[in-house]
Amino acid sequence: MSASAQGIFLSYASQDAEAAERICDALRAAGLEVWFDQNELRGGDAWDASIRKKIKECMLFVPIISTNTESRSEGYFRLEWKLAVDRSHLMADDRTFLLPVVIDDTPETMARVPDRFRERQWTRLPGGVTPATFAERVQRLLSGGAAPAVAAPRVVPAAAPAAAAPAHEPPSIAVLPFVNRSHDEEDEYFSDGLADELLNVLAKIRGLRVAARSSAFTFKGKGATVEEVGRALNVATVLEGSVRKAGSRMRISVQLVKVADGYHLWSQTYDRTLEDIFAVQDDIAQSVVAELRTTLFGETDAKATQHASVQVVAAAKGRATDPEAHRLFLQGRHFIDRRTREDSARGIGYLKQALEIDPEFALAWVHLARAYATEAELGWVPVAEGVPRARDAVARALALEPDLAEGHAQMGWIEMTYDCDWHAAEASFQRALELAPGNADALIAAGAMALTLGRLDEAIALYRQVVAQDPLRASGYQTLGLALGASDRLAEAEAAYRKTMELAPQREVARAVLSLNLLAQGRGDEALAEVSREPNEAYRLWALAIIEDAAGRRTESDVALQNLIAKYQTECAYQVADVYGARGDADLAFDWLERAYVQRDAGLADTKTDGHLRSLYADPRWDAFLRKMGLAD
Repeated sequence: MSASAQGIFLSYASQDAEAAERICDALRAAGLEVWFDQNELRGGDAWDASIRKKIKECMLFVPIISTNTESRSEGYFRLEWKLAVDRSHLMADDRTFLLPVVIDDTPETMARVPDRFRERQWTRLPGGVTPATFAERVQRLLSGGAAPAVAAPRVVPAAAPAAAAPAHEPPSIAVLPFVNRSHDEEDEYFSDGLADELLNVLAKIRGLRVAARSSAFTFKGKGATVEEVGRALNVATVLEGSVRKAGSRMRISVQLVKVADGYHLWSQTYDRTLEDIFAVQDDIAQSVVAELRTTLFGETDAKATQHASVQVVAAAKGRATDPEAHRLFLQGRHFIDRRTREDSARGIGYLKQALEIDPEFALAWVHLARAYATEAELGWVPVAEGVPRARDAVARALALEPDLAEGHAQMGWIEMTYDCDWHAAEASFQRALELAPGNADALIAAGAMALTLGRLDEAIALYRQVVAQDPLRASGYQTLGLALGASDRLAEAEAAYRKTMELAPQREVARAVLSLNLLAQGRGDEALAEVSREPNEAYRLWALAIIEDAAGRRTESDVALQNLIAKYQTECAYQVADVYGARGDADLAFDWLERAYVQRDAGLADTKTDGHLRSLYADPRWDAFLRKMGLAD
């Protein structure tokens, strides 16, 4: 290709040649000049010089991003990317030169790409299928027109054919925490709670992708622009607002903003009393859904309003009927979310007060169950005391409101974590997803169940949906890493673990599992350095015992293992079994698996996919144990 005002350079991994060729053909059919190298034997000084020259002369550089580029730490395409980034630094900020294209469901937030790519708007062309609108946008870019509009990310299941993707992107939104403009800082629970309630209602609207709370609320108090929020959360619209509360009156200002151009699609201010809070919430949710249906689906105002009203009424199930009970509920949830012993007790007190006023407040029963389960999980009360309380509370919620998504999700966690009733738990999580397709917690739970039952491709697809929907949630990347690692996709798992630590450097367990991933890749020295930085002592000892044994240092391994047993045998019986499995000591591995079973150790959920237990597969006790666990095929 000669230097040309129409010159486009396609850069791709060799495994993506077919998708790249589709993109090339579509652009050429539109009369655009594209350099598309189909030489499988790349290399040589002359060829290298040719590549450098073409990148230096092209008008637009299109890097094709996929799971294939994610899994490759090295590749000629990475040199091409570096050369393009270097050239982009010489250009004016308003000149579009880099145009990243993603051909599968790889999330932008964890992609192994240069940071410069993240400064540009990404386009998703599943499988390389290229609509005419994309070629038109490229033509505008090359002629000096506006940059392409932000495309809301699409979640494409791994097994779905690219051609089955819809012609339009689904509507997407992030609900930011509302600003508390009251004089009393104690009213923070009210402004946060209002945004949270709206987010939960919108997450139940089928066809609307809602950024999860754990990601959206990370922007609280940071003064981020709508554009920054949209880019970080991969959404096309942002809902933001403020609340001023004085006595029994409140003023709520809210606006729905389009990320691509900052245009206000809708805004409203409400001056009401606290008794009107439910009507205000419904009004905001209905207005947002109607505006999105009108703007993105082209529905008439009347039809959009009608659809929105029906959807919001169905999504608002389980809430209070009394404003004071609602206020106490918001306070209770606010303190429970802090996850300290004192705050949890305070939150439980508020929820009990709310339920005294409104005993049929189903959501309050769910969050009371969550608080009781947290107390048991963190050892603040005995499991035998906390879990039955949690089970009774969530059962009460579901008796009051059988179609409450939050109730089914909470029941599923109890069935999975404490009952080891995998199939009952899976049914609960699937029901929660049917009722609230946008619930990231339910997606994580469904992924955990798929992983537990050995359905690895399904687990990976679900976890990719989680990180697309909740891109700033560290636990989403960590669980994705576990699923990828169980599938022996070690480089991809490593990338997910590193993203976990980028988001939460001190997160417990992440460095331990990363160290074992590095060990599996044959990078023992790196594994040893990484495990030394694990903040949780029990998991540090677990991983260290395995790493030292693999290096032939049995004495050091024994020291770590004996410390693990001495300090944590009641909490970490499964991890002890894991070490013995990695060592190939079947008798002791089965002894500790039995202990873990008796103790209802949460680690047992990993049994079927844990690579360290592969040494046990040929032992007749293995199938017997899986049958007892309900995990046999």
